[in-house]
Amino acid sequence: MPYNIFVCAKQVPDTADITGEAMKADGTINRAALPAIFNPDDHNALELGLSLRDRYGGEVTVITMGPPRAADILRDSLQRGADGVVLLTDRGFAVADTLATSYTLAKAIERAGGADVVLCGRQAIDGDTAQIGPQLAGRLGIGQITYVTEVLSLGNGRVQARRLIQGGVETVEACLPVLMTVTSEANEPRPPRAKLLMKYKKAKAPSELARELATRKDLPAEDAERKLNDMQRQLAQAGLLIAEWDGASIGADMERCGYVGSPTRVMKVESALLKQANQKSVAPSDEGLQQLVHELTKDHILG
Repeated sequence: MPYNIFVCAKQVPDTADITGEAMKADGTINRAALPAIFNPDDHNALELGLSLRDRYGGEVTVITMGPPRAADILRDSLQRGADGVVLLTDRGFAVADTLATSYTLAKAIERAGGADVVLCGRQAIDGDTAQIGPQLAGRLGIGQITYVTEVLSLGNGRVQARRLIQGGVETVEACLPVLMTVTSEANEPRPPRAKLLMKYKKAKAPSELARELATRKDLPAEDAERKLNDMQRQLAQAGLLIAEWDGASIGADMERCGYVGSPTRVMKVESALLKQANQKSVAPSDEGLQQLVHELTKDHILG
């Protein structure tokens, strides 16, 4: 039977090159100061979803919550083979903690008609909480398997998977529907396909189109609205319009979304300052290199 597979993905700040501007005074991440990327573990979740579809049939839908620029990872998902994507964007969703985020994602999946399999990355690199998957399973009232490295079988209303545990691995079984969090050890994500890359680079969400038109100083407001409707219609006909839902679209209680729905608060931020105790210069010669290796070996850093 074909399976309805949802992958929950997140656009995150690239933490590979952190600067002093990466943190705001209130302890939250200054996302504007860092380039945004597809959360690495979510790439593994997407790959698992695509491989399950290829093996057992069905459709893979990728859903993300964020500002309009988060549509970048949805285009990436389409270029890798996803069947559909959804952008959850609303000012009321901003500054959400894991509790508010899991609520919003659950409302969106329910609005879509539910899923047989929900896949999330093990954790996001900007928070490292690993809470979204378990919380989302609780919101949806379905079983969960965490730290999945491999799905062994899917059928007859059950899934068998191998998961990491402390000191080894274990094989478990669960009834469908099920949520699984996926580790980086699970697979090697496939690259975008050339044909899909060329097609979906033109895919846009309505809010992206609106922002583009907002920069047009020569376009009167009434013409801009008509132009926006025309652009959306053309993209929809070409299969390039990214579905976009706000709070009203998913029937969300906005008191449970975003900042107002987030009980988590940053109470204190401490900065760690690393100071260099001493330094030693090494001559750029064979003798200097031998001396360096000798000292590193003596201090048990090498050998």
